[in-house]
Amino acid sequence: MSSELVVLAFILIVALLVLRTVVHIVPEYQRLVVFALGRYQKTAGPGLVLLLPPPIQSSVTVDLREFSVEIPQQTCITKDNATISIDFLIFQQVVEASDSVIKVQNFRQQVQQIASTTLRAVIGDLVLDDAFAKREQMNEVLRVKLDDETHRWGVKVNRVEIREIVPPREIQEAMTRQMTAERIRRASVTEAEGKRASAILVAEGDKQSNILQAEGARQSAILRAEGFALALAKINETAMGIDARTMTLQYLDALGKLGASAATKFVIPTEFSALAAPLAAMARSASEPPKA
Repeated sequence: MSSELVVLAFILIVALLVLRTVVHIVPEYQRLVVFALGRYQKTAGPGLVLLLPPPIQSSVTVDLREFSVEIPQQTCITKDNATISIDFLIFQQVVEASDSVIKVQNFRQQVQQIASTTLRAVIGDLVLDDAFAKREQMNEVLRVKLDDETHRWGVKVNRVEIREIVPPREIQEAMTRQMTAERIRRASVTEAEGKRASAILVAEGDKQSNILQAEGARQSAILRAEGFALALAKINETAMGIDARTMTLQYLDALGKLGASAATKFVIPTEFSALAAPLAAMARSASEPPKA
């Protein structure tokens, strides 16, 4: 009885192993490159895939998700003979599973080798300043050149990102001095612009103040002139209502005040004789008896 159980267990294990080699559950992000007797047959998946046991059929699993390859620091020489070190990342993914298995042994390793040589070629066409200023253009050039090489393996380069560019120590020191000088220049320009703006504001304030003062003086002069004109008009209006008798009485009152003063000389206007005539007439009319 025990021997039968052992045989049954052995048959069950063999069946499970055979079933495992025959039945494959392929995720959405993977594909199976299937070979029949060593020859490429098909690319299968995703989902349930049934294969014959090896060596009749065999398969290689390929991941279709994007992955990154880190390229360590590479020493390159620019067009103006400056030595710099650059490291970057390559983001790529398999778009043709069969080509990535059949046409290249290890496409990840191959990409690293091609990336190093391509980087040196790209940097060799640039001067040092452009290597720092045109990083985005360098990323795109590297992506295009790498994609031209890898597409025949069924691999697409989606993007390239340069992480760090390290120049030699002496160039770093020169760049530091240049940046310091540039910051000082910008600070001087900013200070000069600030002083200029301040001077403009002060001058504008003085201008407005002078304008307001002049406007105030003008309004004051206008008000004084208008007041003087009103006074003259009032005097003239009053004078127009005064008759000859009133004027004569005013002259007599003035002469009385002169007589009361301590002066020994008096100036009598020539018009007084004309003004005195009505007064004499008034006196005669007052002294004559009324006619019957």
